[in-house]
Amino acid sequence: MFDSIIIGCGFAGAVLGRELADKGKKVLILEQRNHIGGNAYDLLDEHGIRIHQYGPHIFHTNLTNVYEYLSRFTDWYEYSHEVVGNIYGELLPIPFNLNTLFCVYDKEKATRIKDKLIAAYGENVKVPILELRQNNDTEIQEVAEYVYENIFLKYTMKQWGQKPEEIDPSVSGRVPVVLSYDNRYFQDTYQGLPLEGYTKLFETMLDHENISVRLNTPAKDFIEIKEDHVYFEGNVFEGEVIFTGALDEFFDCKFGRLPYRSLIFKTEYYENAPYQSHGVVNYTVTEDYTRITEYPYLTGQKADGTTIMKEYPIPYCGENGEIPYYAIINAENLALYHKYVSLVKQIPNFHLLGRLAEYKYYNIDAIVKRALDMSMDM
Repeated sequence: MFDSIIIGCGFAGAVLGRELADKGKKVLILEQRNHIGGNAYDLLDEHGIRIHQYGPHIFHTNLTNVYEYLSRFTDWYEYSHEVVGNIYGELLPIPFNLNTLFCVYDKEKATRIKDKLIAAYGENVKVPILELRQNNDTEIQEVAEYVYENIFLKYTMKQWGQKPEEIDPSVSGRVPVVLSYDNRYFQDTYQGLPLEGYTKLFETMLDHENISVRLNTPAKDFIEIKEDHVYFEGNVFEGEVIFTGALDEFFDCKFGRLPYRSLIFKTEYYENAPYQSHGVVNYTVTEDYTRITEYPYLTGQKADGTTIMKEYPIPYCGENGEIPYYAIINAENLALYHKYVSLVKQIPNFHLLGRLAEYKYYNIDAIVKRALDMSMDM
């Protein structure tokens, strides 16, 4: 009945499914959750405010083909994301930029440091704090240390559950100081959210005569690997299988569980809006949560009240209700992941796609591009 079976109905599975369907292939998508859209799923809460059930998702890209592709399925609410950090009660623009510099230091000192930074690195560039820390100028080093201590260190410890000595220097090296007055979190050409929500985008994308979606359907209940062949509902399946789920769990964690970080989301409703000054406020040094998202900022909804969401990072243990969000990528974990990859390399037409299946981080635009590229070979 089907030419292709896709396991998972997030952006990876939905985009690839639509592309294959447009080529005339019969596609079955198996989704273990009770909804489409993966972690980008959104819905109206009991107060009529659109929230993202699994944390905020803001689309941004410089890839015109990706923007145009998704625009087939949605109009856009143009939203330029700005984030501030609550640093001991003071709200400062994040990433650290020239506006932040003038918030932290008096005008004379900030002007002097700004001139030094631009002379050393140029204007409108992002300079990693690791690079700044190696600068011989003591005031530039001071800025780097401020960013490290107040924006990076404690926030990263909360997010990843690591002690300072366990944090890979390459991670801190990626945290930038931005030498511009642009407070936007992203500088991409295209930024925004689907006008009617991500779920509506997915519904439109999957509305195709060649696509069948089964919700509440764990793949392992219907798909089995035996002697390097895929069996679907007890019969050998010769078509393409695209797997977007957690690879270790598909194989019952036979080599051990791949480490991830998970999140707990707590929503609160307030009758008086707004709750905070920006759509997202990061709590970089205080509180148990890492950030608060206030959704009407993101969606452009007009309402009397407002809904906020607090995020609490936790270890992922595979318990019911837990979701693996962020792969903890290091040499040891990648070696473990490749043990699982070796189990599928010999299986004809079995493909891995997405954050979980590939054990790596993707932004929305990157995974859409990856799915589009994969579809060209099928």
